[in-house]
Amino acid sequence: MKIILLGSPGVGKGTYASFIKEKYKIPHISTGDLFREAMKNETELGKKAKEYYDAGKLVPDDLTIQILGERIKRPDCEKGFMLDGFPRTIAQAEALEKMLGNMEISGMPKTDKFSSIAKIDVAINFYASDKVIMQRLGGRRICKNCGSIFHLVNRIPKKPGICDECGGELYQRADEVPEIIKKRLNTYHEQTKPLEDYYKNKGILKEIRAETDMNAPTFKEDILDKIDEALDQFK
Repeated sequence: MKIILLGSPGVGKGTYASFIKEKYKIPHISTGDLFREAMKNETELGKKAKEYYDAGKLVPDDLTIQILGERIKRPDCEKGFMLDGFPRTIAQAEALEKMLGNMEISGMPKTDKFSSIAKIDVAINFYASDKVIMQRLGGRRICKNCGSIFHLVNRIPKKPGICDECGGELYQRADEVPEIIKKRLNTYHEQTKPLEDYYKNKGILKEIRAETDMNAPTFKEDILDKIDEALDQFK
């Protein structure tokens, strides 16, 4: 099962992906996480990606395709995978199809476990209003030490700026200040939102409204019910 997760920055794709990964046992591949790891390690690729991230711009396709292709070839993708953060444009969607097609017909032995990779099975679009996204991202704070996530409205730390879990310092990501969030949303509407029609025309788009408070007691069960419905034909 090959899945693409669509939705604006801050809609919660990472959270929903963790639910899918737990239930369906396929890896969650976030290009954002791949690049953040590279930036943390200060690789050449990471340094280039950081320039775009700090400016609220998209990382160029050639950088993304290279790291993504290598990731999909790992053994844990044998039964499928979820892509989060790619594709973000029609051109990237076409490049992804080409890459998957090449992986299938590039001379791999018929017994190769990746020879069945041919196309994306379903694209799930999680959607929420810009107002909800601004509130979610603008209030998020992350622990520098353990990575725990807090929120100035939905999960307020007991001590301002201090992690409840380990006492580490909380910080706001450079791409989550209001000015950058607006740029990211504008970029999304201009370049990424057209993917909804692209995958709808292919007959594989499923849409899920994602404006519910993520801290609500029944949030996980409610969103999983919607995801199960979207993936019902692949069970």
